[in-house]
Amino acid sequence: MDTKVTIAGVELKNPVMTASGTFGSGMEYTEFVDLNRLGAIVTKGVASVPWEGNPTPRVTETPSGMLNAIGLQNPGVDVFIKRDLEFLKNFEVPVIVNVCGKTVEDYLTVVEKLGDTSVSMLEINVSCPNVKEGAIAFGQKADALSNITKEIKKKARQPVIMKLSPNVTDITEMAKAAEEAGADAISLINTITGMKIDINRRKFVLANKTGGLSGPAIRPVAVRMVYQCAKAVKIPIIGMGGIATAEDALEFIMAGATAVSVGAVNFVNPYATVEVVDGIEQYLERTGTETVRELIGCVDG
Repeated sequence: MDTKVTIAGVELKNPVMTASGTFGSGMEYTEFVDLNRLGAIVTKGVASVPWEGNPTPRVTETPSGMLNAIGLQNPGVDVFIKRDLEFLKNFEVPVIVNVCGKTVEDYLTVVEKLGDTSVSMLEINVSCPNVKEGAIAFGQKADALSNITKEIKKKARQPVIMKLSPNVTDITEMAKAAEEAGADAISLINTITGMKIDINRRKFVLANKTGGLSGPAIRPVAVRMVYQCAKAVKIPIIGMGGIATAEDALEFIMAGATAVSVGAVNFVNPYATVEVVDGIEQYLERTGTETVRELIGCVDG
C-alpha cells in the first residue's frame, strides 16, 4: 500500500507520527515500538535552558481523557542535542523537534542551535505563556502568532510547523495568520484548557489549578477544527487530538489532514502508533484505495 505523504518537502513513509509530550524523544518507547515503522517522531518540548515544570500533582484522569499541567519540563536544548538527538540518529525516521519558550528570544535560541543538526522539521509550540504579552499565549492572539512565526522563519534552517491552540474564538484566523507569516505547515489541536476539583478535599486536583485536556474526549472538536483550517489555508495540516485507532486517524485525514499525531493513548497502549500504521494500511487494502493521499480532505470530494 502506498502510504507516503510529503510535508514541506519532507517525505514520510506513512502519515503517522507521535504527539509532542506523549512519547518522550522516542528512546522511552523503543521496547514497544520499532521507531522505523513511524512516519516521523515528534519530540517532547525543548527549551533554551532546562525547565523544572510545574509543581505536583500535575496529571489526573478524566472521563475519556486526562488533564496535564506538566509545565513543559525538559532538560534544555544542549542536553537534547547531545543525548536524545544522538540516539535518534540510529533510526531512519524524520525527527521533528517541538520547540517551546517564554519569549521570542527563547524560541530563536533553540531554533538556531538546531539549525546544523539532523532535525527534519521544527514544531513551534505557541501555547506557552508569553511573558511580554501578560501571560497570554502566543497562539491566542493573531498578531502575536504572526510576529513569532515571521521571526522564527528568518532564523530556521528547517521547515516550520506552527502548533495551534484550540483555546481561541476562531481557529481559522490563527491558521491564516500562521500561513501568511510564512509557516510551512500547521499542527492542531493542542490541549483544551480544563479543570478538576476534588469535592472531598475541596481543593483543585492539579497544583496548577488548570491543565490541558487530551484524549478521546476532545477528538470531535479536533476533527472539526482540522476541517475548518483545511478550508481556510493551503499549507499542510497535521491533525491530532484523541487519536487512538486507525479509524480515528482516518477521520482527521478525510477532514483534510496530511498527517496525524498519536498522543495520550500512548500512556495506556504503548503499541498504539504502529497499530494505527497497520490499520491504515489494512483500510487501503480493504477498500481498494491506491494511496493514502486520495483520502486527504475526501469528505468534500
